[in-house]
Amino acid sequence: MQKPIFGTAVFAVVIAFSTSRCVAERPVKFTAELDCIQVPSNTELGKCSGVGVDAKGQVFVLHRGKHPILCFDKTGKFLHSFGDDYIAMGHGLKVDAKGNVWATCTEHHMVYKFSGDGKLLLTLGQLDRPGTGTDPPQFDQPTDVAVGPGGEIYVADGYGNSRMVKFSPQGKFLSEWGTAGDEPGQFHAPHQVDVDRQGRVIVADRDNNRLQVFDNQGKLQKVIPIATPFGIVIDSDGVLFVSSGDKIHQLDKSGAVLRSWGSEGSGPLQFKTAHQIAIDKDGHLFVAEVAGLRLQKLRRDR
Repeated sequence: MQKPIFGTAVFAVVIAFSTSRCVAERPVKFTAELDCIQVPSNTELGKCSGVGVDAKGQVFVLHRGKHPILCFDKTGKFLHSFGDDYIAMGHGLKVDAKGNVWATCTEHHMVYKFSGDGKLLLTLGQLDRPGTGTDPPQFDQPTDVAVGPGGEIYVADGYGNSRMVKFSPQGKFLSEWGTAGDEPGQFHAPHQVDVDRQGRVIVADRDNNRLQVFDNQGKLQKVIPIATPFGIVIDSDGVLFVSSGDKIHQLDKSGAVLRSWGSEGSGPLQFKTAHQIAIDKDGHLFVAEVAGLRLQKLRRDR
């Protein structure tokens, strides 16, 4: 994780989207659960950088320490761990619709796909060989990965290359877009990526203080200014949530902040580097905190 850069980019122009607010939108309310997972006694939870939830409610936590990927059932009971032979410095984690677990390693410049029980299924990148190659692919400190509705793979090649890279479900290079900079379509630390039901690719362009939304071919659709977006996630209703260091934001359809939670600290609904976020089928949010060395669950109030 690199130090955020603040600047005038937070005032970036919003491109091609309506500013009208849907009357059906309403702020979501959450209650924090600090002890949502039962970390085994032989594991010291390190910096929590990624989190994902599968269809069964199993929670996968990526942390920087031994046994880097930890799996818990929906009640928080520890089930198993994996990734020791592959992940040296974990950064981003996703669980796809089939229950596969994807993780990025910034130290080795790799993207890994595992089954839910930890079997390695696919690798993307060249071990310890950073670069811009596409066939075979190379990355330079990739930050996150997401899987689209058709199984296509999107890698945020974030810290070194400031670009997005798209692959087929089998891992064949398809396209790339973006360069370093603060113009629309450029990136400065693309930090987390998610894909909505329409196949649009939403990128947390962290150090440019904005989200950028692209179609599945990499064509820019809109820009949403928001300070220091570390993480993003979309719930089943299409509601977008953003983690921003010590806060979680709910955005409305126009991209404006509808509600925010949080402050710096270690109490409930407080955060120390809310790094990346995930959501389960019931709408509960999971926040991986790097400096807080913990996972915090925000239970959605009904």
